[in-house]
Amino acid sequence: MRDVSIEIAAGESVAIVGASGAGKSTLLALLAGLDTPTSGKVWLAGRDLTVLDEDGRARLRAQRVGFVFQSFHLIPALTALENVMLPLELAGRPDARSAALAALERVGLRARIGHYPRQLSGGEQQRVALARAFVGRPAVLFADEPTGNLDTVTGERVVELLFELNQHSLTTLILVTHERAIAARCERILHMEAGRVVA
Repeated sequence: MRDVSIEIAAGESVAIVGASGAGKSTLLALLAGLDTPTSGKVWLAGRDLTVLDEDGRARLRAQRVGFVFQSFHLIPALTALENVMLPLELAGRPDARSAALAALERVGLRARIGHYPRQLSGGEQQRVALARAFVGRPAVLFADEPTGNLDTVTGERVVELLFELNQHSLTTLILVTHERAIAARCERILHMEAGRVVA
């Protein structure tokens, strides 16, 4: 990653596109504070990530950030409802159950709240992951190839939900994708080549 200088406004939707190995996921990890740059600064929700230690970055992520990945990262031993409740419980929210129920209802999974990940289809698992990402009303949502493991129809439904939830929550959306149709729905597209943003 070299000479990258970008600014993303609150509430904006931005797609990061480029060939495999161009640095898309690396940029996403830096922006989210999952990795730290060897030089330069990364600001997230008004905080300089480069001056925070790992615990400080983790706290900021817990308070302000949501994630949706290609692989759903659900906890197998927890039901759909428990997976969505988890970040709220970790944050000490007393309304974890009711907020998680509302989030699952919003993604059309009210009837599946007691099911474990292995009992859900890929599309249902990704909708649980979306509900979990949005339940804390994050300032920023990072999505890394969120439809990569889904068939076309299911992927389109998940994308619809992603943008609906983004607009409903006024969340900044930063989306890594190789799909042009998804990128075109974002307000801005960043093209990457060999670790640089080229347009």
